[in-house]
Amino acid sequence: MKLLIVEDELSLQKALCKGFAKLGYAVDAAADGEEALERYYSSFYDVIVLDLNLPKLDGIEVLKEIRKEDPETRIIILSARSEVEDKVLGLDLGANDYLAKPFHFRELEARVRALLRRDFSVISAKITVSGITVDTALKKVFCRGKEIPLTRKEYGILEYLFINRGRVVSNETLLEHVWDSNADLFSNALRVHIASIRKKLPGDIIKNVRGQGYYVE
Repeated sequence: MKLLIVEDELSLQKALCKGFAKLGYAVDAAADGEEALERYYSSFYDVIVLDLNLPKLDGIEVLKEIRKEDPETRIIILSARSEVEDKVLGLDLGANDYLAKPFHFRELEARVRALLRRDFSVISAKITVSGITVDTALKKVFCRGKEIPLTRKEYGILEYLFINRGRVVSNETLLEHVWDSNADLFSNALRVHIASIRKKLPGDIIKNVRGQGYYVE
């Protein structure tokens, strides 16, 4: 899962990025509204954590711009503004959640997980293909009830392939979802991780379409 943290207070921005990265998320960051939109238009994010008081372009304008064409990307507003009117405005403009500062990281992380679960509840928290089960709630993989140990990156790759089972997922898309914006699209990191996953899973569940990407069936 990939997050965009939009926060101009650099100490808080770094703390949030570090916290989510430790939990296995791919994380990008922006320090102002214009940079946030540049990031948004150049990549895909599962959740955007958006501060309201931003330089160059405030968070409300960023939210409006995103929601003009994209009703789906999940957005959590962070703000020192705790008045009811501010919360109502943000939610009415399309934010999925609103968290007033100061807050505890564990609460923000729980809200991110809750937003992600909304999609997973539709497709089922457990996805099974060829005897392999990916539990998106526990973030674990099982084969006939026995857990298969995977690294965070390996789990992220396999989870995304399972969610899109039956469809070819391009190398670029996998890199965007599992790595951050610093990922080298021409490196062999993805290929190495796929090879490692294949060694840990029974059978030949991950298929490759030369020049296009990977899929599971």
